[in-house]
Amino acid sequence: MFDYARKIREYRERKFISQQELAKILGVSNVTVCRWETGRYEPDMETKKKLVALFNEIGMKLDD
Repeated sequence: MFDYARKIREYRERKFISQQELAKILGVSNVTVCRWETGRYEPDMETKKKLVALFNEIGMKLDD
């Protein structure tokens, strides 16, 4: 299973952006991003596609 919590946090740290900034990019609330990062929830399929595109833009490998 893909660890979205870890990857989302890693993405934000690499881009030096806050949860609120990522939430704005994805069109969700910052509470939602926080819940993803803590592993309480996972993004829906449409948001997962957006996240993968963002990860790919900065060369993040999905399999590490």
